[in-house]
Amino acid sequence: MKVDVLLGLQWGDEGKGKIVDVLTPNYSAVTRFQGGPNAGHTLEFEGQKYVLRSIPSGIFQGGKVNIIGNGVVLDPALFKVEVEQLEASGHNLHERLLISRKAHLILPTHRLLDAAYESAKGKGKIGTTGKGIGPTYTDKISRNGLRVGDIEINFEEKYKAAIERHKEILSHYDFKYDLEPIEKEWLAGLEKLKEFRFIDSEHEINNILADGKRILAEGAQGTMLDVDFGSYPFVTSSNTICAGACTGLGVAPNKIGEVFGIFKAYCTRVGSGPFPTELENATGEELRKLGNEFGAVTGRPRRCGWIDLVALRYAVMLNGVTQLIMMKSDVLDGFDTIRACVAYNINGRETDELPFDISKDVEPVYMDFEGWKTDMSKVTSEAEFPEEYKEYIKFIEDYLGVPIKYISVGPDRKQTICRGIM
Repeated sequence: MKVDVLLGLQWGDEGKGKIVDVLTPNYSAVTRFQGGPNAGHTLEFEGQKYVLRSIPSGIFQGGKVNIIGNGVVLDPALFKVEVEQLEASGHNLHERLLISRKAHLILPTHRLLDAAYESAKGKGKIGTTGKGIGPTYTDKISRNGLRVGDIEINFEEKYKAAIERHKEILSHYDFKYDLEPIEKEWLAGLEKLKEFRFIDSEHEINNILADGKRILAEGAQGTMLDVDFGSYPFVTSSNTICAGACTGLGVAPNKIGEVFGIFKAYCTRVGSGPFPTELENATGEELRKLGNEFGAVTGRPRRCGWIDLVALRYAVMLNGVTQLIMMKSDVLDGFDTIRACVAYNINGRETDELPFDISKDVEPVYMDFEGWKTDMSKVTSEAEFPEEYKEYIKFIEDYLGVPIKYISVGPDRKQTICRGIM
């Protein structure tokens, strides 16, 4: 069997958590393959709202194995908070959540380093969430990291050496900190982490496939935040694209099956970085208000703008997307005109390819569509779609060359329409 991959095609916050939850009944296991607690996946069902940071979004569907893969970076302190919140809601995680021994640990000093590095950048700040993600991946690549499996072998000695090395780095920055309370929370989280089963996840995952069972791989952030292909340097520290599922889980490329690409019917972005279709006006504010565009983890207001089909087609190409999933089109229900960026004008030259640098001199070229002026949150089948809405969908499919299989018309798992297309 294959690993189907589900990932975001924009700058994150596309609604991946909800769709993973919707699709989970079709799979035996759900895995996270990259990222850390800077990613917040929001799910709503049965009148409850949940925000997951590190735990795969398939955790709510009973009887399914959920695996935190080797490509994930894990903060025990935040993991403890996440687990306890879910347990308080009646969800027992211990029997169905497994953690890769090769996943790297975010240490308390990684968070301090994150803050020190960001402060030192001054006006050139990246807009990091401050969760220690970048410094943890830095240690991973420089072969100085601590992994979950190290907890089982001489951990105290390794931990102290890592903390002292970080303190030495921090001494070179004009940055004051108090490690003790952060470390206390972290060590308490470590004890909670030890309650779970650590596994050699690459073997576990490939054995599941060998048994003829299907796996859904859940990505975090979005394609335009990929460390190689995103809007560098305003990116995350991992490979968010489909290829990251291979390295983040330990599966061969020929084991990848369907690739589900999720996008919003408009665009959002959190933090600094280029955003060609950003609307710094009343329309952008209206999108933010109607879409409740505030970070699930940070609470930061998201920047909003019209859909960017140039960047979206680039993401489809990189990921080999086979099925599209459109989210939050209901946010656009009241607009008289809907705009879509179909090209960039760069110093008088028009292009429909994403350039090396989109930070300046990029003017979006728009195509306008008549608004559908329909409450899409009440729609329960494709047959009820207004004609204007159908035209918008068809144009996007034709431009991207991939069918839109699922459409979300609200936050609840029931507000998801599967289209009857081949």
